[in-house]
Amino acid sequence: QVQLVESGGGLVQAGGSLRLSCAVTGITFRLYAMGWYRQAPGKQREWVASITSDSTTNYADSVKGRFTISRDNAKNTVYLKMNSLKPEDSAVYYCRLGSTSKYWGQGTQVTVSS
Repeated sequence: QVQLVESGGGLVQAGGSLRLSCAVTGITFRLYAMGWYRQAPGKQREWVASITSDSTTNYADSVKGRFTISRDNAKNTVYLKMNSLKPEDSAVYYCRLGSTSKYWGQGTQVTVSS
């Protein structure tokens, strides 16, 4: 059974940093791309960043230069390091297996105060 469990969200002041983690079980993790998405109240869920099985990364323009996605295949975990956070980064953040799968984590709340 595939499971994705996020952690690391919280409340932070603008300009601060957080690191999100997503632990994955039930698959051979190293073979899969992973993605981070976010959804703010009243808005559609949007893609934030992705990392391929060979660790090639891509970012949404809104987070490029501030966020870093990485993976640790030994720990079956994907990370999202978020620096220089802005109030508009406030959202529930989700990790996803690949870019088209039905497998999502439960989400972790990130709130950035101004």
